Amino acid sequence: MVVRGLASALLLLAGSASFAMAVAMPVGRYTLVPGSFQPGRQPDGNTVILDAPRGLIVFDTGRHAEQQQRILAIAAARKQPIVAIINSHWHLDHTGGNATLLKAFPDAQVYASKAIDGALAGFFPESRRDAERYLAAGKANTEQAAEIRVDLERVAHPQALRPTHPILQSGKLDIGGRTLDVHLARFAATEGDIWVQDGGLVIAGDLVVAMVPFLDTACPDGWRRALDEIASTDFRQLIPGHGALMTRPQFLHWREAFNALLDCSGSSLPRQVCIDGWTSNAAEFIPQDERARVAAMVGYYIDSRLRVPVAKRELYCHPLGGRQAAWS
Repeated sequence: MVVRGLASALLLLAGSASFAMAVAMPVGRYTLVPGSFQPGRQPDGNTVILDAPRGLIVFDTGRHAEQQQRILAIAAARKQPIVAIINSHWHLDHTGGNATLLKAFPDAQVYASKAIDGALAGFFPESRRDAERYLAAGKANTEQAAEIRVDLERVAHPQALRPTHPILQSGKLDIGGRTLDVHLARFAATEGDIWVQDGGLVIAGDLVVAMVPFLDTACPDGWRRALDEIASTDFRQLIPGHGALMTRPQFLHWREAFNALLDCSGSSLPRQVCIDGWTSNAAEFIPQDERARVAAMVGYYIDSRLRVPVAKRELYCHPLGGRQAAWS
């Protein structure tokens, strides 16, 4: 999630048990630093640290200082520099730690799509106004207000959010001496989402969010196509942007639940049927004590992103701000 219409978003994040995994888990040639999704607090996306001949590759940097401290602690323990950052997309729970890591390792290169340019031109200014109004109204508690101010500062100084190596198309890249199969999904969860395949592993970013897809800046039909592309590849395990490691069958099950949500939302079925459909179809990915929060979020997305006029539903299916040459 990002700095956006905070009045609704923070309410949806409040009022249920915590869902967080804070322990870094080394697995083969990578380490997973799980993110968090705590009530009343903006989330951190999962971080994946890949070993490379010239140092460490960090896939997504989280939002909060605790996440970056864990990343830096791993680099220090291994006595390895961070040589590259790959950002799956521009949401601040995946890019907010860039500045901290680049301060510690100023030679690190940033690989991401150019979608951040559209966000800075078209999305973040409106979000800033919403956030400032939310702060002025006194609705945020002390911790939430501090988080919002940190996010506003990151957006005001966006150098660390921009790629030094823009990814304009899918293909194999040598990053830090390690060859990765890097994919660009246009107009999916955002205007440009990066996912990586490394042998039998897919690192999906927010193209897969276990408990509920974050549809705030999504092009729903483009997202569906991106999941089809992931499904067409040969992999055994998938790391989502939020949530636990998935097997291939689990991913395919999640994809079916996602498609069913879009299909239901596009039909004349009652809203509650669509909400109940998601919580049933995706039940294995939703802790029991999170079902009420997830149901509220699904209802919010149906009302604000899925059952809306075509122009609003497809708002993020085009370059933000009408930038026709953004990817040239």
